[in-house]
This record gives sequence, structure tokens and C-alpha cells, in this order.
Amino acid sequence: MDLKSFNNINLNAKKVLVRVDFNVPLDDMGNITDITRIKAHVSTIKELLGQGAKVALISHLGRPKGNVVPKYSLAPVAPELEKLLGNNTSVRFVSDCVGRTVTEAVENWLNNEVLLLENVRFYSEEEKNEAEFAKKLAENFDVFVMDAFSVSHRAHSSTSAITNFLPSYSGNLIDKEITMLSTIRDNPANPFVLILGGSKVSDKIAVIENMLKKVNTILIGGGMAFTFLKAQGYEIGKSLCETNEIDFAKRMLKEAEGLGVEIILPTDVLVAESFSNDVSFKAVLTSQIPINTMGLDIGPETSKIFADKINNAKSVLWNGPMGVFEMSNFSGGSRAISLALSNATKHNGTITVVGGGDSAAAITLFKLEKDVTHVSTGGGASLEFFEGKDLPGITPYII
Repeated sequence: MDLKSFNNINLNAKKVLVRVDFNVPLDDMGNITDITRIKAHVSTIKELLGQGAKVALISHLGRPKGNVVPKYSLAPVAPELEKLLGNNTSVRFVSDCVGRTVTEAVENWLNNEVLLLENVRFYSEEEKNEAEFAKKLAENFDVFVMDAFSVSHRAHSSTSAITNFLPSYSGNLIDKEITMLSTIRDNPANPFVLILGGSKVSDKIAVIENMLKKVNTILIGGGMAFTFLKAQGYEIGKSLCETNEIDFAKRMLKEAEGLGVEIILPTDVLVAESFSNDVSFKAVLTSQIPINTMGLDIGPETSKIFADKINNAKSVLWNGPMGVFEMSNFSGGSRAISLALSNATKHNGTITVVGGGDSAAAITLFKLEKDVTHVSTGGGASLEFFEGKDLPGITPYII
């Protein structure tokens, strides 16, 4: 999929507004605890500056619901970004994203200075994709660059409507995301293994339906596995189960069999009597789950089976953790998947893509995110991409 990238035009002396995602985690004192999302945009910003463009950045942070909420101010991002940019580039925080405050900042724009505008979601018009608000966002600038893949599935003023008022192009992060995700979705090398986890089958229905004819094997873990196990007649105790999706699970198992697609469910799981990291737990066969327990992770035998399938694959997409990885006792399955992806990438040349969200959080927790081909920055956006949907923040740039 080819995109209309800013790299192909002359932006010298142009005032460029870039949509980024600086929705960073903050502690109770307002300190940024993870700068990964800021780092993700450095390439685009530096390249624009290198072309002689003047760069202003717009983002959201948190869910202020159209109100000015001081704890969601983007002000703490400015010094962190300035450190990352280096090369005597300064970052000036601007206390609004529209109106006279922005106009004055633009009029007094210094060389080698990046403007960081205030949280665009302080305005309720943003999430309503209002054209008039988008026009205000655009009025001080010559060009718009979309670089926030993580919100590209949202039709908001700063991701969608703004393209009606400025010449618009994709940024480096968007280009990288679409290149990698398109490769795994549209032209995967076989054998292609899809790993699905997370809590709900309902979150993954459209992905399964869209990818079923493209994959060779589907490995299913996490809470969603118990709905599939229930569909096969297993006793699952107090494990998570979407009873409304049991018929869907039965139909998918049957369709997969007809297509020659292998669906592998856990053969063993870790169970406990309550949802806690402190409770005693044990590994049991999925055919022997005690009625008073719940499954909280795939077991060691399943981890080995899944790892073997990954090791023999040429393409792998992982979307959804294998268990409650935030609890150390139930993180083993997700760790095993992360290690298997790392090994397959390094030793077999396997194309390995982690589809954002909790999967990205898991592989980052295990410090293996640099050992795979690509970790997506967008959870919801990557999910919708693999569902085959058009993303309103990407569609304007498709050539």
C-alpha cells in the first residue's frame, strides 16, 4: 500500500502542523513514566526540520472530555521532547491549540524551534470531527502531516476534517506502520501463524473473519480461549466465557476445518480460585479444570506447543496476551510467546508483528520489543486494520 508521504515534496520554509500521539502515562506527580510514544515521532520531526520546515505539533492526552483539565496538559512533554531532538533544537509549549495564542506563537517563531500546542481534546469539537474547529486548527499553517497511527481509526478534527483545509501528507511513523501491517495482512509469507489472546472473543470476531482465509494456523490463548473450549464441550469452571459467542466459536472451528486452517487451543492452563496474584495456583489439563477455579494463563505444555508453531512459521501476527500478564504468576504464557517471536525473528528470519495494545505492553514488559520485526503503536487502530476496515486517518494518503 503506497502512501502520499511528505518525503516527496519540498517543505523548505513551510509551516507544518504534525498530528502526533503524545498520550503518555503520567504518575500522581504529573511526571512522564514512559517516553516511548514521544520517541516514535522523533524521526518525522527531525526530517521535517532537516528539510527547512517549521514544525508545530498537536496531540491529545488522556480523556478531558472537552474541558480544560490541568493534569492532562501537554506541558510536561516539551522538556522530554527537547532532550530527544538535541542539536540545539528547542521546544516551546503553547498554552492553546487554536486562536490568538497560537497565532502569536507562530508570529514569533524562532529558527530551530518546535512548537508544542496544548491538548486538542480540551475542546469538545475535536472528537466530533467538526469542520469549523478543524479550520481553526489549520489557519496558521501551510501543510498538515499525519503521524499518529494510534488515533488513525478515529474521525476527529485533528485526524480527519483538517485534511479539507491543508495539503496533507503521511509521516514516517504512519508509513512504517502501514508498510509493516500491510505486509503481514496482505502478502504474508507462509506458513503464516496468527496468535490471538486477550479477554474477549467479541473483540476479535472481525479479525478472525477477515484473516481466516489468509492464515495457516491460529493459536488461541487468553480469556477468549475458554469460550472456544466451552464450544467444544469442556468444563471451564469459573473461567471467563462469552456465552453469546459460543455459536460463533463453533462456526469458526468448523469453517477453519473446511479451509484446512489449524486452530490450536490450550491443552493446559494455570488455574486459581480467585483473580489475584497472591492466590495459590496450579497447571491442569484443559480437560480437567476444577469447577471452582478460573483459568488465568496458558500452561507450560501449551506454551511449548505454541512456541514450536511460531518457530516453524515465516510470518507471525500476535494480537492479545495469553494470560493476566500484569500479574507475575500469570505472565509465563505471554513471556513464552515473546521469547518465541524473538527467537524466530533472529534465527529464522521470520516476519514477526505485534499488534499494539496489551500485546505491545507485554513484550515491552519482557524487554523483547526490539527483537521482533515490528511492534505497532496502535492497539485499536491495528485491530481495525486487520479487520480490513478503512481508517479515516489513513485513507486520505492512500495512492
